[in-house]
Amino acid sequence: MKTVNLGKQLFTPSKVVCIGRNYVDHITELGNEIPDDMVVFNKPNSAISNQLLSFHQEQLHYEGELCFLVAAGQFIAVGFGLDLTKRGLQSKLKSKGLPWERAKAFNGAAVLTDFVAIDAIDDSLALELCINGKVVQAGGVELMMYKPQDILRELTTFIELEDGDVVMSGTPKGVGVINSGDVFSAKILQNNEVLLSHQWTAQ
Repeated sequence: MKTVNLGKQLFTPSKVVCIGRNYVDHITELGNEIPDDMVVFNKPNSAISNQLLSFHQEQLHYEGELCFLVAAGQFIAVGFGLDLTKRGLQSKLKSKGLPWERAKAFNGAAVLTDFVAIDAIDDSLALELCINGKVVQAGGVELMMYKPQDILRELTTFIELEDGDVVMSGTPKGVGVINSGDVFSAKILQNNEVLLSHQWTAQ
């Protein structure tokens, strides 16, 4: 079973719960409709990785996300996650009205940093993602259609969140293709201060 780190504590997520279409500009860039209800899908524990793949049966796309670690029914920590997507396969599945798991839940599809404890989640909490030194994604709670506490409240109406589960809260605009050798530099900021930073080189 894959684990995630919060300081010296190890957590074993039973699942990664993902929120789709939570930023209007991202919905627009993919040509999707604004949903009537929160879009939710899951990735299994086996999808968790700290390595960034550029290819898994087809070329992969990245989606940078604020991720929250659950304990005692609350979000206790934040990390940076990359929701990797087989965009071509996802488009085929969507056109047939089929589930997305084959395009979203494969091995290595949830790339996560370590987590840092957080006392409060406010509109200043945001992410920044650079590829090869260029900013490609920036945004956060202020731009979300469903804020983190809204997400937590809605999820608990139909699913049990176990200690160690991770919630990926959606991606701002700027998603795109991963190329082998690309250097991804991720940051999470609050009140313009860096809470964490991490770097991957795509394989």
